[in-house]
Amino acid sequence: MTDLRELREGLRAAVRGEVDFGTTARALTTMDASNYRRVPLGVVAPRDADDVAAALSVCRTYGVPVVPRGGGTSIAGQATGTGVVLDFTRHMNRLLSLDPEARTAVVQPGLVLDRLQEAAAPHGLRFGPDPSTHGRCTLGGMIGNNSCGSHSVAWGTTADSVRRLSVVTPRGERLRPGQAWAGAPAGLRELAEGELARLRTGFPELPRRISGYALDALLPEKGADVARSFCGSEGTLGVLTEAVVDLVRAPRARALAVLAYADETGAAEAAAGLLEHGPLTVEGMAADLVPAAADLPRGGAWLFVETGGDTEGEARARAETIVRAADVLDALVVTDPARQRTLWRIREDASGTATRMPDGTEAWPGWEDCAVPPARLGAYLRDFRGLLADHGLRGSPYGHFGDGCIHVRIDFDLLTGPGIARFRRFSEELADLVVAHGGSLSGEHGDGQARAELLPRMYGPDMVALFERVKGVWDPDDLLNPGMLVRPAPLDANLRFSVLPSKPVDVAFGYPSDGGDFSAAVRRCVGVAKCRTTSVSGPAVMCPSFRATGEEEHSTRGRARLLHEMLAGELVTDGWQSTEVRDALDLCLSCKGCRSDCPVGVDMATYKAEFLHHHYAGRRRPAAHYAMGRLPVWLGWVARTRSAGVVNGLASVGPLARVAKRLGGIAEEREIPRVAGKTFTRWWRGRKAVVPSGAGAGAGAGAGEGDGTGDLVVLWPDTFTEHLSPSVGQAAVRVLEAAGLRVALPPTLRPGGRPVGDGRSRSAARLLTARRGRVCCGLTYLSTGQLDHARTVLRRTLDLMEPVLATDAPVVVLEPSCAAALRTDAPELLHDDPRAARLAARVRTFAETLEQYAPHWAPPVLDRPVTGQTHCHQHAVLGDTADRGLRAAAGLTGELSGGCCGLAGNFGFEKGHYEVSVACAEDQLLPAVRQAPDGAVVLADGFSCRTQLEQLAGVRGRHLAEVLAEALG
Repeated sequence: MTDLRELREGLRAAVRGEVDFGTTARALTTMDASNYRRVPLGVVAPRDADDVAAALSVCRTYGVPVVPRGGGTSIAGQATGTGVVLDFTRHMNRLLSLDPEARTAVVQPGLVLDRLQEAAAPHGLRFGPDPSTHGRCTLGGMIGNNSCGSHSVAWGTTADSVRRLSVVTPRGERLRPGQAWAGAPAGLRELAEGELARLRTGFPELPRRISGYALDALLPEKGADVARSFCGSEGTLGVLTEAVVDLVRAPRARALAVLAYADETGAAEAAAGLLEHGPLTVEGMAADLVPAAADLPRGGAWLFVETGGDTEGEARARAETIVRAADVLDALVVTDPARQRTLWRIREDASGTATRMPDGTEAWPGWEDCAVPPARLGAYLRDFRGLLADHGLRGSPYGHFGDGCIHVRIDFDLLTGPGIARFRRFSEELADLVVAHGGSLSGEHGDGQARAELLPRMYGPDMVALFERVKGVWDPDDLLNPGMLVRPAPLDANLRFSVLPSKPVDVAFGYPSDGGDFSAAVRRCVGVAKCRTTSVSGPAVMCPSFRATGEEEHSTRGRARLLHEMLAGELVTDGWQSTEVRDALDLCLSCKGCRSDCPVGVDMATYKAEFLHHHYAGRRRPAAHYAMGRLPVWLGWVARTRSAGVVNGLASVGPLARVAKRLGGIAEEREIPRVAGKTFTRWWRGRKAVVPSGAGAGAGAGAGEGDGTGDLVVLWPDTFTEHLSPSVGQAAVRVLEAAGLRVALPPTLRPGGRPVGDGRSRSAARLLTARRGRVCCGLTYLSTGQLDHARTVLRRTLDLMEPVLATDAPVVVLEPSCAAALRTDAPELLHDDPRAARLAARVRTFAETLEQYAPHWAPPVLDRPVTGQTHCHQHAVLGDTADRGLRAAAGLTGELSGGCCGLAGNFGFEKGHYEVSVACAEDQLLPAVRQAPDGAVVLADGFSCRTQLEQLAGVRGRHLAEVLAEALG
């Protein structure tokens, strides 16, 4: 039995990189993007090849297996193991050189593909293969799995782009595999030359044959290419430390032809016939994976066919030639790069979208990427659909139709014994079906544990025995990734779901999309790892904390993994009291970006609130939870005592401010925002008070109204507008009334006794016992996990809002984070109170209100550029279509950046968060403002965004309502 302490200390003495045997590091590497889970002993992040050799030496001494790991996005289980994991993403992640003349690059295994593409682009070059995970997959992982991507019809697989490798063998030998037997380990040439007949006849000829070892690359007529034969070995032969890869000339212009067919079979049968026209891609997907709002030609399935040329006209002409050659229902040719990116995102997100059936049922990998000859794809898909039906299963195929490679996630039941037995039966029968069509069990992502057991059905026992002999030549001690490819673990063992609770755990939120089951919510994360992208484009937000730290535990996926292990209870043994989970969630900004940007809809902000609720139940909370989590209470006290001037004065005295920040858990670097001398509600009551007709008796209590004669709208006085930036509320009133709307505020009297459902009771007894109160969305309580307080606040709010809910009036919420809380958090927390859903349905943003209730109103035209950032909650929950329309109508030109401002409510104010908060702001927001043209309007609808701009850049951001109100004159 391995002595863990001796192993750990031995590695620490031998390796200059990090050696981590802690719970968090192990928990983060128990899974890849597959159905499998293995618990490693520890994680090593080597700094160079010497570190790799040293780690292998120590592990060989103790008989501990080693698993090389790149981005961890393998989907067949090959990036998991029970020994030591080598993580190349931390240090060995550089582009070492790029030679534009030779069209080559020298890369380390942890380099993310997009970083190579960015470096090659100025030279008109690119790396040919481009998986949909290009923003986070590593070159080492691509070489290990022989990855392909959508452009493989033009540029082949990763093996086609590898020139030479640097490899450390399990016994420490340094090899440089290449052609003409270069870098071959002792005995490999003799073994291959003794099996030439088998190598010439034992491998099917098809473009996406990835399964098994590529031993046919060792044939003399194929150049005896040891480097090519190493590709796709899934970390079982040697450890890659460096690679020389070929680059290709990128077309100067591209066009995208979207071809519509009646169904996926029609699209599949047409794909092979388009190859003669030399397309760059031929991708296919059906309607069940396409968002309803997608702007695609009419049809039930589509081919995405990309063409290239030296000019836009040349690329378009080639695309139109393909359209004419294709028998289609409808077609679309796009040359605008931005629109092409939008269309490609539909295809790239399919890897996550496919994990849920249209009815919300979970679907899983396992048969993600079989490949058949392209000409047989249509027939194969018909048989595949039939096999699914025979087993009572469902799946939505999509993928690389031009190469005959199909991705699919299937609604296997991997939680029960009968379901797992059916998974095995289906896997065996599908393997036979693929082989019958002349195909490969894996066409892109490798065999791993999911398919290695079935390789004899594809290759026969003699070829599989040859694979074992080759493994023995490279790795005689079976040190590297045992259980993969040869002598494999059973395909139904080590399933990651088996360790989760069999019954739903007791939670506060309703998790309506997951049947109320928190385990099912956590299972949403299948490891697609879109959250690990190091840069975002357009309006995307996820995941700002990962981009700031680069640490897996601060990614959405990393946090989901820790929650999974918390529920499993094997590694993380203290449940809701786990400090590992708490620390990983500490840097979650609750930006909600993952709710929309994660293709499987992981909602880490909600999971964080849930965890904090349980973690601090009956325990003392951090000071910031009391200081900022209960901000509405403190600001309400200041308003009632009319002490804003005193508070602001004390906060401006340095020593006193420092003491207050220390007591309140506030970062020393932060300035305490000034409280408004007059609240928005006090300003409102100073106006001519008129009870709006039709608002109900409650709505008129304490409310005023402007002179508009149109529809009634109820303006929500959120905590930030009420106490910290009342000018936003005043501006909104001006604009809404200018648009002809009648503005009212919510009621402030809550009748005593039991609430009356219709909100119209005028009982004298109820009025005599009425209590005054203020509406609140509970945001600050939600973000700090004070869910019992949030429930109390929200129920009180619903009592106050009953008269409004009895009318048809929309509720206009100016603060995006408050609008998002009312629209999603409130009904999910108060899932037992139908009033919460009714209120959520009424919530409108400022722009949505004008669009829907004053459609004929024309805003003042400013003719000015804008800069700033779309609020993260607006992007994730509310959408900004109406805002874009309103800005365009007002002549405000340009795009707002994505990302998160980094302040994110209480997050950026909390002690210990300042540096990450600033890094998040520097990711998108601050560069956008610095680069803005002269005279640009800085838009920031969120109070946090405006505060961050003011404190970090000395720039005053404004709510769109303020900009329009000022333009009214």
